[in-house]
Amino acid sequence: MLRLKMKHLALLASVLCAAVAQAANFEITPAIQAELDRQKAVITTWAAEPMVVQSVLEQNSKGPIAGMDNTKWKTLRRSDPEVKAFQSNPAGQFLKEKVTGSGEMFNEAFLSAAQGEKVAFVEKTTSYLHKGQPKFEIPFTAGTPWQGKAEFDESSQVYAIQISVPVIAEGKPVGALVIGVNLTHLEKLAKQ
Repeated sequence: MLRLKMKHLALLASVLCAAVAQAANFEITPAIQAELDRQKAVITTWAAEPMVVQSVLEQNSKGPIAGMDNTKWKTLRRSDPEVKAFQSNPAGQFLKEKVTGSGEMFNEAFLSAAQGEKVAFVEKTTSYLHKGQPKFEIPFTAGTPWQGKAEFDESSQVYAIQISVPVIAEGKPVGALVIGVNLTHLEKLAKQ
């Protein structure tokens, strides 16, 4: 039994190393960057949807869940009512519809309010608060899109590049929308 477990762990480690190498070796070609820029424009329209803006403004009036931090968030199960509420609210349903309709282009989507706390998401995020992270801070403070590096996304279990855009109300950022772009799908699209 122990030998079987060791073989299983060795195989898992091998697969993980290969996957890490895939992300590390992912090259952002001009064609891929052009597609990422096109997707930033697409999600900017999502962030401007009146219902999305209103959802962020409503969350901003409430603030983060009392006592919730990233450590406590990690202990919540995906089936927890607090987690499910972010998926079932109108903004969560909107994001799910967009991700599902993307033909595997997007692997995740989440909406953050002014303190970096979640407003809505498709699947439970790794963190509840993203304040202090570039994916939140750049769109929220500078009002410009942000693009991350190719990496393994724990919450969606795929290799992706996150992009984020500000949610704007009355000419100023009030939140941020973050989308994970699936690397495999992005490469296929860029080659077309």
